[in-house]
Amino acid sequence: MTTVAKYPTKRLDCWQKAKELVLEHYMEIATAKEKGKLLVSGCAASCLALPAGLGDFVYLGGEPYGATVAHDPSFSVPAMEAAEARGFSRDMCGYMRNYLGSMFLDKYYFTGGPWPKADLCFGRSFCDAGHASWYRVLNEYEGIPYYCYDEPHGLEWDGRAEPKMEYVVAQLHDGIEWMEKVTGRTYDDEKLIEALKNFFRTEALWGEVCLLNAAIPAPLDLKSMLALMPISMLRRHEKCAVEFMETLRDEVKDRIANGIAAVATERCRLGTNAPPPWSFLKMFRYLEGYGVCFVGTLVYTINSGEVKFLEDGSVVPAVPPEERGWPPIKNREDALQTLVRWMFEHPFGFRVDWDSYLVSVANHWNVDGMALFLNRGCPAMNLGLQDSKRALQQAGFPVTIYEGNFADCRDVDETLVLDRMESFLEGLGIYKLPES
Repeated sequence: MTTVAKYPTKRLDCWQKAKELVLEHYMEIATAKEKGKLLVSGCAASCLALPAGLGDFVYLGGEPYGATVAHDPSFSVPAMEAAEARGFSRDMCGYMRNYLGSMFLDKYYFTGGPWPKADLCFGRSFCDAGHASWYRVLNEYEGIPYYCYDEPHGLEWDGRAEPKMEYVVAQLHDGIEWMEKVTGRTYDDEKLIEALKNFFRTEALWGEVCLLNAAIPAPLDLKSMLALMPISMLRRHEKCAVEFMETLRDEVKDRIANGIAAVATERCRLGTNAPPPWSFLKMFRYLEGYGVCFVGTLVYTINSGEVKFLEDGSVVPAVPPEERGWPPIKNREDALQTLVRWMFEHPFGFRVDWDSYLVSVANHWNVDGMALFLNRGCPAMNLGLQDSKRALQQAGFPVTIYEGNFADCRDVDETLVLDRMESFLEGLGIYKLPES
């Protein structure tokens, strides 16, 4: 019988704190009104520091909520059906259908009680799959004021950096004035500046944590990272997120120094491009029976985090503006200029180089192969997927593509997914471990 090497492993010491921070956020959404806090909703990829100038607020990010609901088919399917009954087809964003379905049913997943009606919707026009129109539905259905700011992708590739930046900065100035008008609150620039510093720091720390998973054995596995990621996405403008990410970063470094693995039997490292099928996260645990460790996904490395892709193909942690020698932030104009510059240098908003990003993280994470997700829940995400596959193969990485839906369990054939993954692993010479 083949002897399988085992690494020491243990649960993260900060795991319980992570669970508390995520649940605390979602419960704050339910109780925001009674506590006198503003409830703001919108795209979670927006800059959550912008509403901070209004005072205490909680942000209901549509995508993370839709993902959480997707994990529970008993709630997700009725929500999907409620959205579809109102004309939202099954090829539309799965996150959006879970979110809107919850609103139509007047049920909030975390309490089972009434849907929390937002005071305003504020966010960026981010995804071609309809995110800009997502919150128009709230405006029409619940009468919620809605402001959406545009964001041209790419800073320098067409040689028109300054006009692009001025265009977005002007929209953010208008957006702040709009928020003052619809809420009746006076905007505090100092609160914006403080929240922005937290925002930049949290994104940089999460990006660093993701890149630390290059270590062998990997100190984290993707399934665990998916549970940690909401802190860097939903609370990145808060001091508690900075403090948690510093704790997490330090603990991950300690795990690396002591050879502590996320998967004790790690012998095959895989990376991916996208969110997972949230209703089928158990596939990660099943594949651990083969010694497989998913070490990261590009989308959440650069969506809720920030890294820098260099011209030589390497990827390194990002550095917050105040540590890079950027002009100091003294007032609102400085704050918005710095934010827009950060946004435009953010790789998630620059899809032209998506294939090279995948190759860079595959090299950095020392993967043995890439499992790309063809996501029926986001048709726009699949554009260029075959090009990504070819780019990875040309770089020397074995690649498989599995199909499903990140937010709709009805479009996930679990048997087919596992068959595809097992066939791919067999081609890599990886078979199920004897004790699994």
